[in-house]
Amino acid sequence: MPETKDPGPSAAPLIRTAVEFADRGGAAPGGTAAIEIRNANLSYGSNQALYDISMDVPEKRVTAFIGPSGCGKSTLLRCLNRMNDLIDNVRISGTFSVKGQDIYAPTTDVIEVRRKVGMVFQKSNPLPKSIYENVVYGLRIAGIRDRATLDEACERSLRGAALWDEVKDRLDSLGSLLSGGQQQRLTIARALSHDPEILCLDEFSIAIDPVTTMRIEDMLLDLKGRMTIILVTNLVQQARRLADRTAFLNVGRLVEVDRNEVIFSESPASRETYEYVNGIFG
Repeated sequence: MPETKDPGPSAAPLIRTAVEFADRGGAAPGGTAAIEIRNANLSYGSNQALYDISMDVPEKRVTAFIGPSGCGKSTLLRCLNRMNDLIDNVRISGTFSVKGQDIYAPTTDVIEVRRKVGMVFQKSNPLPKSIYENVVYGLRIAGIRDRATLDEACERSLRGAALWDEVKDRLDSLGSLLSGGQQQRLTIARALSHDPEILCLDEFSIAIDPVTTMRIEDMLLDLKGRMTIILVTNLVQQARRLADRTAFLNVGRLVEVDRNEVIFSESPASRETYEYVNGIFG
């Protein structure tokens, strides 16, 4: 791909050498990577959606994926707990390692991967069950029946999702009767119930009000340091507020990944990054 013109910060090619990749933040600081992605490609039939992506996600930090709609950021996120396995005609190559485990290896237990990597989607999806049963559903599926264990997990998860005080007196009520913002926090509580090491959120605030968005953002900042968080967002300022590092994708390619102070500075590695985060395109 040709370099862009240079009316401001210096342009950088989209494909860099390994040394350049590490220098520009591709490798996790100090080698403490929760996730390592190497040469990842993904196609839906004949339509290629991801091109040769390599990056690390540092442990117990917030990493944001940003980029225009359709750039591949949600597709990349879904690779991390093998949700793309559920889609027909998907072809994936490259390596995805989570905590040192190749999650696409033939011997990998996909259910265990999904326990380790919790996922919250754009639209809240409460089960047709009580608030309590929504939260502990994954634990019941895993065979846990001890009531004290389930009770503790329910309260801990609802507190982690900043929802406990609002629902503690009506845990037997249907989750679907909650407001939209409460349903999204219930979905987050369900993802937290099995104590994942990694929490992935795909446009969690797209269908909720600004006040609820702020509450969830505060919750995520509280969780940071206890787990690795990956956030897909179309809101550049949300990435700027929440993330330690941000990856910018465009047309299925990783343009740049680095610390936020570099990505949102006047001189990121790529002119394309500068133009996107400053609203010149996208």
